[in-house]
Amino acid sequence: MKDLLLEPTILEKGASLKIIFSALHGTGGVFCPSLLRDLGFQCQTVPEQDEPDGRFPTVESPNPENASALKMGMDLAEKEGADIVIATDPDCDRMGVAVRNRAGKLVLITGNQIGSLMAWYRIDTFFKQGVITDANRDHAVLLKTFVTTDLQNAIADAYGIRCTDTLTGFKYIGQKLLKYEQALRREIQENYSDLTEQEIRDVHLTQGSFFVFGGEESYGYLGSEFVRDKDANGAVIMFAELAAYAKSRDLTLVELLDEVYARFGYFLEVNKSLEFAGAEGATKIQRLVSSYALHPPTEADGASVRSVRNFSSDDIYDAEGDLLPKENMMFFYLADGRTFACRPSGTEPKMKYYLFGNRRPQVDPFNAEQLADAKEQVDKGLDKLWEWVRADIDARLNA
Repeated sequence: MKDLLLEPTILEKGASLKIIFSALHGTGGVFCPSLLRDLGFQCQTVPEQDEPDGRFPTVESPNPENASALKMGMDLAEKEGADIVIATDPDCDRMGVAVRNRAGKLVLITGNQIGSLMAWYRIDTFFKQGVITDANRDHAVLLKTFVTTDLQNAIADAYGIRCTDTLTGFKYIGQKLLKYEQALRREIQENYSDLTEQEIRDVHLTQGSFFVFGGEESYGYLGSEFVRDKDANGAVIMFAELAAYAKSRDLTLVELLDEVYARFGYFLEVNKSLEFAGAEGATKIQRLVSSYALHPPTEADGASVRSVRNFSSDDIYDAEGDLLPKENMMFFYLADGRTFACRPSGTEPKMKYYLFGNRRPQVDPFNAEQLADAKEQVDKGLDKLWEWVRADIDARLNA
């Protein structure tokens, strides 16, 4: 796991960081606290949530996406004056965090924001170290799902590396990693599992596809291919290094995120879900799916729909030219730059909606005033778009 560190010396500057960690009654407590302490961080756990317990007695849901799951950790952080709260879900494949802003208030940051910060830091550091260069950057790749923020596409584009979107589900990122391995020469494949991280990096940067980072909006991240699924153990290490980097520059992580926004553009994602329970609900979900496919909107909230992608019927190829499997998902791209997508949940009686908006600097990075204005305009734009989508859902179901 420690191989995930890019700049171990930076940890010395972050050694004073105090971290509250919660395993949410799951398996994250096996490695994460001891790893953080070994790296020099001051790590304290939430005692009531240390013990593995499938009843999850202290939370409504042991899901680090939900603010309520981090409440006990945040309360302890306030008591102890800690800088960061980190929580992992029961099987320790997803991670959520709360960080202090300049005013000293603990704030939650989203899975899209966490992933974008770590993706930017790893790409930027690899370039600064000379690991990725102008000569080999065509071999570097960032992987993400289609419903994950396009900020990561913008970051990859700015550095000249490939960004490939996959369908929802981390298994598709894992499949890409297998594809990259199998594209290498046979003699390398035969000894692949015996190669060190450095050797794997070198071979991919000269003749393959070097995996820099992968993530999805639902709080799953991956920084190396020795685990080919989202992994919160590794995410905790990567995030701790990121926090140490910010501290070395006397920045909060909120301020570091604003630096990223100022350079690459402000991107906002709003995720909504509507529950339709029972047999009647299943019928409504199917009616919505059919309605969008047969009668896609031509305008939304006053903006014309520029294009539509139906992943269940269209032949859609990813950035590497691979034909994607069919999936029940549709994207609607508006002429004003906003986008929304929808798909039925594969595990719950819900329709999921994803709304995307952004403002990008025209020439120079946003200054503080421009960034504040971009945030306001994008935030309002997505609020209005959801109002329109919600009304459109009712109209479709009542037609």
